[in-house]
Amino acid sequence: MKLFRKAEDTQPDPLLEDLKNKIADAGMPSNAEETAIRELEMLRKISPSTSEYTIGLAYIEYLVSLPWSLRTEDNLDIKRAEKILDEDHYGLQAIKERMLEHLAVKKLRMNRSPQILVVDDEEVARRNLEHILSKENYSVVTAANGVEALERIRNTNFDVILTDFKMEKIDGMEILEKTKSAYPQTQVIMITGYATIDTAVEAMKKGAFHYIAKPFKLDEVRAMVKEAVEKKDLQAEVKGSVLCFAGPPGTGKTSLGRSIARALGRKFGRISLGGIKDEAEIRGHRRTYAGAMPGRIIEEIRRSGSSNPVLILDELDKIGQDFKGDPASALLEALDPEQNAHFMDHYLDVPFDLSGVMFIITANVADNIMDPLRDRMEVIQFSGYTEEEKVMIASQFLVPRQIRETGISIYPPEFQGDAVQKVVQEYTHEAGIRDLDRQIAAICRKIARDFVQHGVGAQNIRIDRGMVERLLGPRKYYFEQMEEKDRIGVTTGLVWTEVGGDIIFIEALKMKGKQELILTGSLGGVMRESAQAALSYIRSNAARSGISEDFFKDHDVHIHVPAGAIPKDGPSAGVTIALALISLLTGRPAKRSAAITGEITLSGRLLPVGGVKEKVLAARRARLKTVVLPSRNKVEADNLPEEVRRDIEIVLVDTVDEAVDHLLV
Repeated sequence: MKLFRKAEDTQPDPLLEDLKNKIADAGMPSNAEETAIRELEMLRKISPSTSEYTIGLAYIEYLVSLPWSLRTEDNLDIKRAEKILDEDHYGLQAIKERMLEHLAVKKLRMNRSPQILVVDDEEVARRNLEHILSKENYSVVTAANGVEALERIRNTNFDVILTDFKMEKIDGMEILEKTKSAYPQTQVIMITGYATIDTAVEAMKKGAFHYIAKPFKLDEVRAMVKEAVEKKDLQAEVKGSVLCFAGPPGTGKTSLGRSIARALGRKFGRISLGGIKDEAEIRGHRRTYAGAMPGRIIEEIRRSGSSNPVLILDELDKIGQDFKGDPASALLEALDPEQNAHFMDHYLDVPFDLSGVMFIITANVADNIMDPLRDRMEVIQFSGYTEEEKVMIASQFLVPRQIRETGISIYPPEFQGDAVQKVVQEYTHEAGIRDLDRQIAAICRKIARDFVQHGVGAQNIRIDRGMVERLLGPRKYYFEQMEEKDRIGVTTGLVWTEVGGDIIFIEALKMKGKQELILTGSLGGVMRESAQAALSYIRSNAARSGISEDFFKDHDVHIHVPAGAIPKDGPSAGVTIALALISLLTGRPAKRSAAITGEITLSGRLLPVGGVKEKVLAARRARLKTVVLPSRNKVEADNLPEEVRRDIEIVLVDTVDEAVDHLLV
């Protein structure tokens, strides 16, 4: 096998010449272009029949196909963006406001006049430069010497500094060094009448943007300053945001990312991370064999054809790891705004700038994301929708879409509001709207079948509560309802699940025994410890609560949480268990119209819990009148929307003793 070509075979290869032209037109950074040219020169010396030739050819083809310098300009029309977000999604005000803030900040930065500092000990030179640059709509400040210049630099963030080289006390080189040290993105142009090659080389090595000799031409100065400002703007552009949308399934995390891309006028890409275990999926394979591939991030950017798309990394909390590496750790560089301007994919082996990419992470539970990775992103919590919101979403978005997709748009049925509400309450049990969408689709399909198979007229069909039950069958879900009467030893608690909030009943019973605490109901380790803590608190404070101090002697205490087949865990039932025990031991019935949630300490204090909105929504569904929360959840309680707080009294307490009067008769 011939590995190297003979001298007579080294005539121009049309394929390689075509690649050479593509490299020149690709707009690569200088280091990537040098790598591509070096690889191309290597191919000229290798026989086309070798595997190395094929690998090198594929590598260069991939390099030139990347959008190194192709960017989409952001559409910064805030009213247009707000309209698009409202068209695509109902509610989600906090997330929409965050997107509009991003646009506002970027618009302000782009509309700001560039700040120019002119430093020269000759007054005539200062005035001339100030005059010509002010005409270019730059904001120009002057300084007569180096000391004055450094004072100006400390107080103002300049885009470009034009400085004379030779000045008393502090010369231009010292200004250059101190500026690049403190503000590396500020561009410095050296102007001097003592130009030499050595000083020019030294200035460029220390980070000067350019070196102009006196006497200078006005057009040359204008062009140089314009170029420096453009470079500064490119570097200082608002960094690609890293947002994390965390919340239950079906709440619109991924679809909102698509709407954000449309509002910004950017390309859109999506990478599903669920179950990925190989680090090479993120950072690519080393270019040592024919099957090597770049990572998913670089590949998605190539597909989008833009270096600044909106890129969704879906289901980050479900990423895995094994002997092939930790993909989550491989994302650290890509998602760090301080590092991702030089992201190194193993296959490319040259840095690629990801700083313009807007990353949107989605996860069901943000706490499941590794801490260093979560620290690099802004977590925005998606809570479940209220019943009213679900009805509005179904009426405005889901019903029209399903009517279109099932082909009954010629004679569209009319969905009455109470019919949609019946579907929400009796046929779905979720925080999001996926199952609601499926049930509406099922109704539309059945109407379409009747129309096609039985010739049933589709005109003027009205979907009411009765027709919903005929089409979907008996109701599927029954929300826990409050007890019919006040009962001793039975308290109502509020819990958060992955499908939203719910209420639970905790039952306590005392019987003859050997001082055992019996816990049943598929309780997890944290919930069992909460029960132990509640019992210990009551035993140590029995006298204060009017309970016999030897109540545990020769007795067992049994705590049960119904729906025993469903696993339950978490600390927020601690205070509910404590009040069930106090109700049992004091003989005071628990109020049927009140519920409580909170973690308990051995001293009887209540610690804050999560999922406040979902828990209050569950209380509303169960027709409860009072919800008792820890005082430290005051911020979450105050921020609840009015439609969530409606018909519910929210009480904040610090200790178990304070909660007793609100929960027990």
